Amino acid sequence: MLSTSPANALIEAGRRFYSRHWVLATSGNLSAVVSQSPLQLCITRSGAHKGTLAPRDFLTIDETATPVGPTTDRPSAEARLHVEIVRARKAGAVLHTHSVWSTMLSEHHAAGKGIAFQGFEMLKGLEGVTTHTHREWVPILENDQDMARLAEVVAEVLAQHGDAHAFLLRGHGLYTWGRTVAEAERHVEAMEFLLEAVGRRSQM
Repeated sequence: MLSTSPANALIEAGRRFYSRHWVLATSGNLSAVVSQSPLQLCITRSGAHKGTLAPRDFLTIDETATPVGPTTDRPSAEARLHVEIVRARKAGAVLHTHSVWSTMLSEHHAAGKGIAFQGFEMLKGLEGVTTHTHREWVPILENDQDMARLAEVVAEVLAQHGDAHAFLLRGHGLYTWGRTVAEAERHVEAMEFLLEAVGRRSQM
């Protein structure tokens, strides 16, 4: 049986993200660590609508992204990415959104393998950032339906960019994380603002 605390926090985050058009239809996935040893995550089930999440829409997975205990539900197809991020960043929560701006900019900047943000006050919404002069590099990874292979790429990119707070999957959206659900949600809000600001500025 899942602890209700992480599920409830993710339910509220999902509703807020849906209201901002960041996780429409069944897009996006949300997770939080419920145990470090053994490693277990509470994660949204496959196909769950993030605007109407309920406790039944979550399940627990282990460090191999396999459901813990008897269940007919399947975790998000990208559960392996959540596990890899938790391992690499010692995160307590991982949140994936699929907004219009993250989709468009991840395509537009794909050739450069990433996008840089600098000069925005909103950068200070990222943990450890204290000035708008900070340069935040957000890597862009090629999307891949082979999740084991993509998880290996995620691990490599996170090792190469130790200061990154997020990454984008090309044409697929934003991944970010935090020590808690609240911190990860703050990172989503900051990153989605930055993506939209850069996108709109390029149209001016």
